[in-house]
Amino acid sequence: MASPANEGKGLLLKADPIAATFRDEVKTTLTQSTRPPKLVGILATSSAPSRSYAEFTKKQCADLGFDFVLKETGAAVSIDLGEGEGVEEAIIEANEDEGVDGIMVYFPIFGAQQDHYLQQIVSPFKDVEGLHVKFHYNLYHNIRFIKPSSLLSAIPPIPPMVAALESDQPPAGTVKSIIPCTPLAIVKCLEYVRVYNSILPYGDRAYGKIITVINRSEVVGRPLAALLSNDGARVFSVDIDSIQEYTKRPRVTSSTESEATRRYHPRHVVRPSNLTLQECLAQSDVVVSAVPSATYKVKTEWLKDGCVCVNVSSEKNFEKDVREK
Repeated sequence: MASPANEGKGLLLKADPIAATFRDEVKTTLTQSTRPPKLVGILATSSAPSRSYAEFTKKQCADLGFDFVLKETGAAVSIDLGEGEGVEEAIIEANEDEGVDGIMVYFPIFGAQQDHYLQQIVSPFKDVEGLHVKFHYNLYHNIRFIKPSSLLSAIPPIPPMVAALESDQPPAGTVKSIIPCTPLAIVKCLEYVRVYNSILPYGDRAYGKIITVINRSEVVGRPLAALLSNDGARVFSVDIDSIQEYTKRPRVTSSTESEATRRYHPRHVVRPSNLTLQECLAQSDVVVSAVPSATYKVKTEWLKDGCVCVNVSSEKNFEKDVREK
């Protein structure tokens, strides 16, 4: 029951109770394994946030039952060594070690362009973060299940003809394609609060929802907009210089097309939007903000009553009175 002080205010939901279900699932699955999977984390900079993330990974792996090894190189070892020194060699060594099941590199290191190169060096068979271009291609083309052998091929998988699938379980001979962890975690949070409608077919359960995602970064914002729109939502992707609309719903249907094709494209389509941020927020059922700035705030007065607000940034992107909406 709400206290008089909180009466009429929105609920504040933290991620821990949502994550608990998945932690329990991982622990149960690991009890059936003949050995604990080995994850190698590669830290190559003096960055305090990266080291903090590495320590967090170590703690979580110990709690869940993974074998975690932190490989430090470059400036992570000594101030006399350069930032990122030896990181490429460390990745190759982990790729070639048959005892290593997964690799995690703590970015940023050099900057976007060179870091992207390093992400492609990590074997797709050991990439636990979904940063390899093969996984990016699958995400943006709405390819959810793949044959492991396709990771060896230079030819991309063939996208599905329509987005609706029988279930979220991989068909025989396939596995789920890896999705970047933060966008996937946000989707799981939205499933938890019933933004996703479980009665609808898998692959279209966000149908009817309008969602605004603020910050079109390659790490969170853009892949999240693609995931949500491929699940049926109409998404406004907001960045500093433009607003784009992501949707898999066609603007005009053709009487010659099949019913399934008329309902949606095989994957999301991106179009420029003439709406302002205020106009996007006024109609959004969900607002996700991931702006890494302490001064950026989403105006509460612009929000739709009863909307779900998700703060992904380490800073507070929403105003103090947001729960009164």
